[in-house]
Amino acid sequence: MAKESMKAREVKRAKTVAKYAAKRKALKEAGDYKGLQKLPKNASPVRLHNRCKLTGRPKGYIRQFGVSRVTFREMANKGLIPGVTKASW
Repeated sequence: MAKESMKAREVKRAKTVAKYAAKRKALKEAGDYKGLQKLPKNASPVRLHNRCKLTGRPKGYIRQFGVSRVTFREMANKGLIPGVTKASW
């Protein structure tokens, strides 16, 4: 389980990216790179990192479900994810 501070930091970054998205787009279209540099570092969407919604694990993230591979497997085995079954052939 990730530290609460790491999860909070990612949420804060996501809010900052959303806040400055329109301004970044306008500056990029105008070609004003000096203006882009004046924005906060965390306003760049490149700095976002996908984390598991339940545990905060940064690695092994499955985009389609929004959780890590470990959490996904646990939930799938318990039948908590509709339409997902263990493979057998």
